[in-house]
Amino acid sequence: MEENRFTLAGKVALVTGASSGIGAAIAKGLAEAGACVAVAGRRVERLTSLVDELTSAGKRAIGVCLDVTDFESIKHAFDQVETTLGTVDVLVNNAGVANPKNFIKTAPEDLDFIMATNFRGCWHVAQEAAKRLIAADKSGSFINISSVLGEGAQLGQSAYAASKGAVNQMTRNLAIDLMRYGIRVNAIAPGWFRTEMNDAYFATEAGQKYIQQIPPRRLGDLNELIGPVILLASDAGSFVNGAILPVDGALHAHIT
Repeated sequence: MEENRFTLAGKVALVTGASSGIGAAIAKGLAEAGACVAVAGRRVERLTSLVDELTSAGKRAIGVCLDVTDFESIKHAFDQVETTLGTVDVLVNNAGVANPKNFIKTAPEDLDFIMATNFRGCWHVAQEAAKRLIAADKSGSFINISSVLGEGAQLGQSAYAASKGAVNQMTRNLAIDLMRYGIRVNAIAPGWFRTEMNDAYFATEAGQKYIQQIPPRRLGDLNELIGPVILLASDAGSFVNGAILPVDGALHAHIT
């Protein structure tokens, strides 16, 4: 039988922003594929619940408190994962925030809030992971969770879209910089999935109307992100590097 190239057995995965939504779904998917999983975030009680769910299912998982805007928090989290599970060789940079506002009404502190987590946090976590992989002489795969708005635009999303555009360019450049060390860097660009950040909007009449205007005429199911992530994390995606993979029901291809 041909080897399962999609397996993550023997891999140590770290998922940031894993306390809910996309991060939690991806963490479960990685564990199902065989990885030992460290779920990271600021809401420790939610991480504990997720770890309990995974370990009850026979998976190996730990929770680590991590604030991606804090250098010391990043280093401490990686120390914890290394001590318990080993060197992180699959990184899912998922931590993100949003604060929709018109460009004119976006204050400096609004922009700093979004860039600190969505871009700089992603950068610093990837840098820490890369340093440790290189020191351990191991290969790895980094997957940044971007957005369809990293390539497109939408009213009231200037700061968020700029942060995700920066993530996309970072992804492409890190792929080139880290290739020599056997580290691949790609991004997933989700379209619209129901999460805590957008649940209130999609519950409104305007939100429901918008759903009917996009190509799939529905929101994505969080489980539909798992396959693309596993592809990029595993040997099945061994020659995929520097890619921004839309998972959006063709929203990125839609011209209105």
